[in-house]
Amino acid sequence: MIRKSLVALILAAVAPLASAQTVKMCVFDVIGANGDIYNMVKDYALEMKSHGVDFELNPYTDEGVAVGDFNAGQCDAVAATDLRTRPFNRFTGTVSAVGALPTYDDLETLLATLAQPKAAPLMKQDGYEVLGIVPAGAGYLFVNDRSMDTAGDLAGKRMATLDYQKDAIHMVNFVKATVVPSDITNFAGKFNNGSVDTAYAPAFAYEALELYKGLGDKGGIVDYPLAQLTIQIIAREGVLDDETAQAARQVAWGMYPQAMNLIKKQEEAIPEEKWIRIPEKDIQGYQEMFRQNRIEMRDGLNGAPDVYHNKMLGLLSKIRCASNPSASECTSENRE
Repeated sequence: MIRKSLVALILAAVAPLASAQTVKMCVFDVIGANGDIYNMVKDYALEMKSHGVDFELNPYTDEGVAVGDFNAGQCDAVAATDLRTRPFNRFTGTVSAVGALPTYDDLETLLATLAQPKAAPLMKQDGYEVLGIVPAGAGYLFVNDRSMDTAGDLAGKRMATLDYQKDAIHMVNFVKATVVPSDITNFAGKFNNGSVDTAYAPAFAYEALELYKGLGDKGGIVDYPLAQLTIQIIAREGVLDDETAQAARQVAWGMYPQAMNLIKKQEEAIPEEKWIRIPEKDIQGYQEMFRQNRIEMRDGLNGAPDVYHNKMLGLLSKIRCASNPSASECTSENRE
């Protein structure tokens, strides 16, 4: 009797493993299998085992190749930056709208909201589904001359701009800077060798991509979040059933503290003298400039690309006004 009970327990423990669903995932990390993003996705995959999903991870250092292989059907899911995954879901791709989330507290509120079951319908678009969103850090402007501390100073400057990021290209043109088409594999090299005057990246790039070389002695990092970058996990719709897909999004949300701990360490590791602090009196002007650009890119006005999702912009506006109700945008007639 005891032996039969023991066998039953062993079979019960093994059964979930035996029936686990295998899902191939292409994972982008500029550092590869030793990078922080890849390791975070490994933690996500480990947690998903308890939900009956066995993610088989394949690391990529070229984001374009990772997404290309996903499109070609070589993997069932892909983990990449929202800048690349925006075509799969315009709603979640608008999380990184320029200037839309000025603080990490606002980002936390947003991601908590998106992880709720009521947001599930918005996670699906055109045969794809978002299975999780994890912070990758605020994007900052790295400049090789710290005297460039206003938007006007950027006129005529060469800016490394991801050639597939239409909103960034529009913003660079708006400030009358020069777009230098780049991708995630070469923008750092262009900044470091002086081919461009500015580059846009989260804090991890200071060390990981050696952007301190491009800063030199005269450069700095403008301390204002141009956007909140995220890693988004996208799968073909139906790869996971609805209940498991929702569990996957909540697992990703549960990793928020881990991700933010890493991001804050990366930002704190940058020497204080490298930061260019923006005067409070100038910030409101920047926020309004970004807002007008977002409206243009929501509605396709003045030659702007129609890239932002109206519902997400509205949600972001509500979050900003809940945390800063005195902001002028909160009573504006053309509020997002």
